[in-house]
Amino acid sequence: MYRQGDILIVPVPEDEIPAAARGLSPAPRDDRGRMVLALGEATGHAHAVAAPGELLRDADPLRPDHLHLPHGGRLVHEEHAAIALPKGWFRVIRQREYVPGAVRVVAD
Repeated sequence: MYRQGDILIVPVPEDEIPAAARGLSPAPRDDRGRMVLALGEATGHAHAVAAPGELLRDADPLRPDHLHLPHGGRLVHEEHAAIALPKGWFRVIRQREYVPGAVRVVAD
C-alpha cells in the first residue's frame, strides 16, 4: 500500500477491477498532462501521476477510483515526498470523515 496525505493507493490484481469501473471513460488529464487523483480545494496542490496509463474515476466521490500504470509512475504532490509506483492496477481511496448526518471526502 502507498499513502500520500489523504490518498491511499492499494495494488489490486487486474481481475479484481469491477466491471462498472472498466466501463468508465478515463478521466481527463490536467493542463500539465497529469492524472490528478485529488486536488486540494484550499491550496490548489494536487496528488498527481504523470505517466502513461489511465485513471477510471467513479462519479461517487466516496467510492474508490482505479488507476492503471502499464509501466509504473511517480505520485507527486507539492507538500509530500514523491512515491514511486510499480506497474499494475491500483484502487485509489480518498480519506473520509464523518460529520453529523453524513460521510464526506476530507477536504485538502
